[in-house]
Amino acid sequence: MKQVFLHLNLALRALLEFGIILGFVAWGYHAGTTTLTKGVLAIVAPVTAFSFWGFVDFRQAGRMAEPLRLIQELLISALAAVALYVTGYLVAAWGLAAVSIVHHILVYALGGKLLKGNSGNIGQRVGVD
Repeated sequence: MKQVFLHLNLALRALLEFGIILGFVAWGYHAGTTTLTKGVLAIVAPVTAFSFWGFVDFRQAGRMAEPLRLIQELLISALAAVALYVTGYLVAAWGLAAVSIVHHILVYALGGKLLKGNSGNIGQRVGVD
């Protein structure tokens, strides 16, 4: 049964990341005033958000690494939900917020972590001894 929930949570994670991208794209498009600025902001907004998500490595923070990563992920998904909300996609905004909360609860309920391995040892990250 745990395997089913792991697969469900993986699907939720994919949905969450897709929703985050859409949220920032929608905001960027609506924030622009010309076709050019709409296009540029629709690309720059999600790239900026995912850059913050990917380039900040909390593994060096010791025992605070996992809580910091959780805060970062919740903040990014909340910002994407707000972006959807202010652009008029209210159901999508609430849906994204719900998916984020359920996903993060399931991560810990299933005994997982958001951060895995040591960033300095590629073997540990891919499960090779």
